Order: sequence, then structure tokens, then C-alpha cells
Amino acid sequence: MKKFLMIALVVAMMTALIAAPVMAAGKNGQSGKSNIGHLYLWEKDNTDWTILEGGAWGKMKYNLSGETFDFVFNGHELEPGLDYTLIYYPDPWPGNNLICLGTGTVCEDGNIHIKNSVKTGDLPIESDENDGAKIWLVLTDDVDCDNNVMIGWNGTEYLFEGALITFEDIN
Repeated sequence: MKKFLMIALVVAMMTALIAAPVMAAGKNGQSGKSNIGHLYLWEKDNTDWTILEGGAWGKMKYNLSGETFDFVFNGHELEPGLDYTLIYYPDPWPGNNLICLGTGTVCEDGNIHIKNSVKTGDLPIESDENDGAKIWLVLTDDVDCDNNVMIGWNGTEYLFEGALITFEDIN
């Protein structure tokens, strides 16, 4: 009986080790058969792009299709007082034709809330080198929303997409 319990414990621990990174990354994508999508954004190591355990993170709820790209984003564990802009970033650098989705300031508790409805057209745009749209939370000072381009890089302060998304403009 002890041998069986020991084997069961080892199997359970191995399963947990395999499943933990998947569960920690959150569930990106469509919510059931609805028009709602979810996207997790993470603080990542800028050398190998792995998620930093215990780092800042956020979750965006958005419509997969519509006349406008409607979303709600909540970020956590960020440095209080910093101004951030949520963007759609098309490759290559410097993200020509990026779209600023919304801006906010991190509260004293390290959280940020950005909600907006933006006319974006289809995402990703035709000139994007990706099969889907990258959504990033960047420092407001690092993006020029008037000219739709990145003007700075402080990647250790950003949150990056956990997956690529698509949006269909029905207009």
C-alpha cells in the first residue's frame, strides 16, 4: 500500500509540474462560442521572451468582431504613478501604423484600468509580418500616438502578449 501511495504521489507531482506553466500562462482566446476573447499580457525576459515568474501582468477582455474594437484591460503589479498606453504593435520595428488603444496611470496599488472602443479596422493590418495582432502595454513616453510609431524602448517596463489575436471589423 505504501508503494502505491508513493507512486501516486510521484505521478501527481509530475502532472502538477507539467500543468503549472500552462495554467500560469492563463487561457487566451475565445470564450466558448461567444464573441468575447481574453488575452493575458506578461512581463517577459527581454533576452529569451519567457514570462517572468512573479512579474507584472494583465488581462484584456475584447470583442472578436464588431464595428469597433471594444476592450477592457486590467494590469497588475506595475510601478505606481507611471503612465502606460495599450497598443496594437505590427512588426517590423518601429511598428509603423501601430494603433494606440487607450492610456492610463498606474494607481498606488500597482493596478491600471484601461477601457475603450476604437475604430481599428481588421487586426492584424495587411502590412503586419505576423499572423495575428500583438497587443502590448508600453510606457506612454515610448510611443508616438500621433504618428503611430514607437519612439523609445524600455522593454523591461512593458507587458507583452501571451498570444496573437485577431479582430474582424464588420463595417
